[in-house]
Amino acid sequence: MADAKNKVLSGAGLRGQIAGQTALSTVGQEGAGLTYRGYDVRDLAKTGKFEEVAYLLLYGELPTQAQLDAYSERLKGMRDLPDTLKEVLERLPADAHPMDVMRIGVSVLGTLEPEQSFVDQHDVTDRLLAMLPAVLIYWYRFSHEGVRISCVTDEADLGGHFLALLHDKSPSELHREVMNVSMILYAEHEFNASTFTGRVCASTLSDLYSCITGAIGSLRGPLHGGANEAAMDLIDRFSSPEEAVAELKQMMARKELIMGFGHAIYRESDPRNEVIKDYSRRLAEEVGDSVIYPVSKAIEQLMWDEKRLFPNADFYHASAYRFMGIPTKLFTPIFVCSRLTGWAAHVFEQRANNRIIRPSAEYVGVEQRQVPAMAER
Repeated sequence: MADAKNKVLSGAGLRGQIAGQTALSTVGQEGAGLTYRGYDVRDLAKTGKFEEVAYLLLYGELPTQAQLDAYSERLKGMRDLPDTLKEVLERLPADAHPMDVMRIGVSVLGTLEPEQSFVDQHDVTDRLLAMLPAVLIYWYRFSHEGVRISCVTDEADLGGHFLALLHDKSPSELHREVMNVSMILYAEHEFNASTFTGRVCASTLSDLYSCITGAIGSLRGPLHGGANEAAMDLIDRFSSPEEAVAELKQMMARKELIMGFGHAIYRESDPRNEVIKDYSRRLAEEVGDSVIYPVSKAIEQLMWDEKRLFPNADFYHASAYRFMGIPTKLFTPIFVCSRLTGWAAHVFEQRANNRIIRPSAEYVGVEQRQVPAMAER
């Protein structure tokens, strides 16, 4: 029988237990709060490009200008989708869950362009990183608008490429900047549920596509990546800050879960929130919003006053995406387009020093017993 401490941990979703080692990121430690290979994520978001951060996570160090230019051009040349994959996407219904579309897209590409050996892992990752925006938007535009879009744009960066695919025009500089920053903020986050799923899969020496589809499955849940969509659904319910405050107080009294607040690791604030909140404010000013951002601020203040809960990265991402004209159902798949970098880097790390991840469970069922005869059951 396990001791009392183990019983407590087994009921806490493994929180607080060390499940492995990583050199990719720190979460919730003193100082920056979130670092990628030692760099404060806020500094990376302030001065860098998402492609720089992807290179950092996947290749180990920040690129030189020549390396960044070459990497950006490499990704730009890998954006188009195979015709077979386009045919599959066209067969998916408009009411399909977009995360299922992403998972299917990765799986289909895995059959068309399989990872022949681990030597291919960087090539496979770069290909996925380049083509995932088109997987999502090709399906969305065909199923919702009946159009077959070109999966290739002239946009130099992936964030701008995503917006151009969605809106059929080059994004404004502010929108391009917000998408770039958003993708940086979501790129990596240590042993969260989806990343750990990917590492478990990698520990069996499975292929990279399987690791990524497993991670997408974990991210699909509303307690993980789906929180930004849930936050937007909440904000949309209110027409004024006063209405939001009144209703949230009733929700608290009913002990309902309010998405987008608090975090499993951070205790005082989410460093990603301060960055995206400022961009949400700037976007609100750009579009002349007088409801969504004020309602968001009122909810944030109430949650702190009543529960001492702070907004996590998902909360203000919701309004930022809305202001850029992104449909709510596409919020979490954007997370996939970014977090692929962290997932793949963790797969590389697991493969480099692998031991199968196979924890034990505390059995709480009946004691061993004899199988009774049919007449005795």
